[in-house]
Amino acid sequence: QVQLVESGGGLVQPGGSLRLSCAASKSIFSINAMGWYRQAPGRQREVVATITGGGTTNYADSVKGRFTISGDNAKNTVYLQMNSLKPEDTAVYYCDAVWRGLHSWGQGTQVTVSS
Repeated sequence: QVQLVESGGGLVQPGGSLRLSCAASKSIFSINAMGWYRQAPGRQREVVATITGGGTTNYADSVKGRFTISGDNAKNTVYLQMNSLKPEDTAVYYCDAVWRGLHSWGQGTQVTVSS
């Protein structure tokens, strides 16, 4: 499996920005796909954005144009740049990696958007 460590969450005002980081224990180039998911209180975990080892990205409709997922192979790290944040983006954000058919999850990082 892949060990994942997230960082970068916090409290931000509406309209602000945050960048989440997910450091992987393996080369992200060798990982089939990585992604960011989020779970708000009382709601199911939902996909936010994904990126394949080849660099193909996909986004949930709710974050298109505001969030950007990217990877740095040299640092084995995937990022989620979040701009124009809204209160409804408040959630615990989790990093996911799919490697050899198995999912690995990070511990999660809290993002709170509030004035």
